[in-house]
Amino acid sequence: MIEWIETVLEIIAVVCVFLGTIIVLMMINAVVKRMKKTKQEKETMSKEKGEGVTFNDIFMFMIAVPLVLLWVGFAGFVIHSGLGKPEVLENIEAYTTLIAILGGPALLIIKDALDVWKQEQAEKTAFYKVKAQSVIDYNEATQKQAQMIESKAQEQEHKMETKK
Repeated sequence: MIEWIETVLEIIAVVCVFLGTIIVLMMINAVVKRMKKTKQEKETMSKEKGEGVTFNDIFMFMIAVPLVLLWVGFAGFVIHSGLGKPEVLENIEAYTTLIAILGGPALLIIKDALDVWKQEQAEKTAFYKVKAQSVIDYNEATQKQAQMIESKAQEQEHKMETKK
């Protein structure tokens, strides 16, 4: 039984190294893209805010989601196996330890990733509020200008009629 747990832990370690390498490569890619972006001309504000997919979105879906699914899946596997096999219940402490080993770092990483993602979403929301207010102000100014032009036109027309 111990050999099986060691094998699982070795597999998990290899997967973690692979995921860590992917994270480092994605971070390097993001830094290179930002450096290239600062060299180029800046685009309009709406395009600059990144209405598309961001690094944090990719991180959430490539790292956090599979990690949570692995953690929940393994816990479900232990529960399912425990219901059908008495030998699993005999070694439940080893399984719960493995779940805790997976769960502790997973929760910290997921919490940090969610905080970053929430912050990014809040920034996008604030940007759209400012953008919407700008559109409202522009429409209001346009309407006032059109009313003023119409008012001046009516005044001019009235002056022309009174001169006749």
